[in-house]
Amino acid sequence: MTQPGEHPLTAAVKPLVDAMGAEIIRPEQASPDDVVLSWEGEGIIAVRLPQLSDSLDHILAAMERRHGMPLSELDRKTKQQVVRTLEARGAFSVRHGVETVAGALGVSRFTVYNYLNRENAAKDA
Repeated sequence: MTQPGEHPLTAAVKPLVDAMGAEIIRPEQASPDDVVLSWEGEGIIAVRLPQLSDSLDHILAAMERRHGMPLSELDRKTKQQVVRTLEARGAFSVRHGVETVAGALGVSRFTVYNYLNRENAAKDA
């Protein structure tokens, strides 16, 4: 068997695995919760998915990289866009999601709820 890092499947899925904050492991190390990816019937790699709370931290870090600065330094309009994006990605279904996002944005929980309510009111109108 080729090493997981040497197989073309690994190179193909690595950007997606990195974007999710997941980890590539050897198939024989996979637990029942891991996803084993096969190539021509042979398990090549396994993907260990992150816990939801780790995913939110990973998403926030990726958004900071995308904006090129800490989220707390963004203007109000951009922070509102960030909240809309995070809501679409399910960030607020994670326990303490609002608090985590508020801390990253440098605003209060109340402000995050206002951003969410403003967006939902606009959708309903």
